[in-house]
Amino acid sequence: QVQLVESGGGLVQAGGSLTVSCVASGRDNILNTMAWHRQPPGKQREFVASVTRGGNINYRDSVKGRFTISRDNAKKTMYLQMTNLKPEDTGVYYCAADIIGFPKTFWGRGTQVTVSS
Repeated sequence: QVQLVESGGGLVQAGGSLTVSCVASGRDNILNTMAWHRQPPGKQREFVASVTRGGNINYRDSVKGRFTISRDNAKKTMYLQMTNLKPEDTGVYYCAADIIGFPKTFWGRGTQVTVSS
């Protein structure tokens, strides 16, 4: 198995910046695609951004130009740098990852990001 642990969440004012991180650990494995999803209060979880092992990146439209996803394969760590944050960015941010040769997506427990007006 692989364990994913998010960190870096917190409270920030609108227009501010915050970076959340996800560290993978556990059995020896090769992380494939990694992604960030978020769950706003009272709403369903939604896709935010993803990055393949090779570096191909996708963002949801509402965060393009504001968020930057990156990863360090050697450290098995993924980052989401968030700038110009808006109240609608508020939610629990979850890390997700796929493993080469294993047909399952792993999820972290999430880190809370709150953006105040």
